[in-house]
Amino acid sequence: MNRIQITKDLSFSRIVYGMWRLGDDADTSPAHVQAKIEACLEQGITTMDQADIYGGYEAEEVLGNALKAAPALKDQIEIVTKCDIVAPAGRYSAARVKYYETSRDHILSSVDHSLRLMNIDRIDTLLVHRPDPMMDHHETGAALDEVVAAGKVRSIGVSNFKLHDWTLLQSAMKTPLITNQIELSLAAHQGFTNGDVAYLQERNVPIMAWSPLGGGALMTGAGAVQDAMSQVAKENGVDNAAVAVAWLLAHPAQIMPVMGTNNINRIKGLSDALKVNMDRETWFMLYTAALGQEVP
Repeated sequence: MNRIQITKDLSFSRIVYGMWRLGDDADTSPAHVQAKIEACLEQGITTMDQADIYGGYEAEEVLGNALKAAPALKDQIEIVTKCDIVAPAGRYSAARVKYYETSRDHILSSVDHSLRLMNIDRIDTLLVHRPDPMMDHHETGAALDEVVAAGKVRSIGVSNFKLHDWTLLQSAMKTPLITNQIELSLAAHQGFTNGDVAYLQERNVPIMAWSPLGGGALMTGAGAVQDAMSQVAKENGVDNAAVAVAWLLAHPAQIMPVMGTNNINRIKGLSDALKVNMDRETWFMLYTAALGQEVP
């Protein structure tokens, strides 16, 4: 599997395994989680996407238990995790309302929690999960620089940021922001025309795409998009999910789809997207179906 160079000494697999549902599985045993990771590794998928809030603040620990039982896996994967969402659950069950927290104390505490829960010494990439309208960019930027300088975090990125959010935070940081994880799919394609993708592509910043299957809607719904995907899938001997992922992979902006499933067989088929012949006309056929009309 191709890889994307994130920093001088860090690269990610082109397809990322998303662990937001890890704690929702009926089996969260270390052996079962290890089997999921190994199924990814067999395909060259080495990058694992986490967040402190996933699973009600429990998914990181589920991963950590697996890494504790099989420590050799730590050297075979890259771990991305996120912070700044505080919701009334888990260790924040006393919170009166869901909110965003980008203070120095919260960032430092979140990083320490993540390291401990995942049984790792360093986070490969830490993302600020959501833009915080109350952010003091000087305090937040300094805190992010601090965790990098301390060796606890290897690189910093963001998630769901717009251009103005990105430039505000970056203006107060020494460490370069290295990715933005945004929603992109045939069901959520606005990023290709509203500047989200163009801004990052211009700066050669790789993009992580969450919900590349449209939250499952692309797989369960019926309509022109599904019909177009089925046609391409049949021509390439794959399923519709592989076509949806291939559509993102074909774009020149270095998009890394984040794929989340607990089904081992589906995990084993994540790399089927690489089998799809996605030429420009095929890409636009799918895009036209998603738009619901011919391009102007």
